[in-house]
Amino acid sequence: MFEEKLDPGTDPNEVKEENEVNDQSAVLIVGLGNPGKRYRDNRHNIGFLVLDHLATHFDLSFNRMRSKALIIESSYEDHKVVLAKPQSYMNLSGSSVKSLMKYYQITLDNLLVVYDDVDLPLGKMRLRPFGGSAGQKGMQSIIEQLDTQGFPRMRLGIGRPPGRMETADYVLQDFAETDREILEMVLDRAVEAVLMFTSSGLEAAMNKFNQSDREDDSG
Repeated sequence: MFEEKLDPGTDPNEVKEENEVNDQSAVLIVGLGNPGKRYRDNRHNIGFLVLDHLATHFDLSFNRMRSKALIIESSYEDHKVVLAKPQSYMNLSGSSVKSLMKYYQITLDNLLVVYDDVDLPLGKMRLRPFGGSAGQKGMQSIIEQLDTQGFPRMRLGIGRPPGRMETADYVLQDFAETDREILEMVLDRAVEAVLMFTSSGLEAAMNKFNQSDREDDSG
């Protein structure tokens, strides 16, 4: 289980730069979305929803800001874990991620970006070690800021817009009530995948969760 690292008597909102530890095993999990109540339950915010689900599951809360992102600092199986939700809006996520990676000295292999993908149906998840943005503006911003496509990512399907609806309009709509059961299932699976990525690495997480999706497709 995650354990939030706060010294007794420490104000959780206080940022103490000198107390941060540079840990080469540290993992940065970034969920992409737009800040504010208006966007909270949008399809485009599934990355935020995953991190919220993870925080709720372990009774943690996003109560600190760093590098224009809401963060939680935790530990899991001897790994320092930083959960981050950039607050600079989707299209500008890259600068926040780059700054966090520099601050925590995160290697590319230990970064995992969680975001929505209209090319996958709702309920499907894909983990990959590299790749392009496929038009996802937050991912494009991160790729540009890091100057590489070579970092792990978790793509979560939200399906394609119906009829002639514009993709930009579709992703900024809330999930339908009829989607809720599937959404909860995929959020649970995404949490499991994040934990496996943290403890065992990307390949182990890919082998388990990409394979389970393929088995679902064949069934």
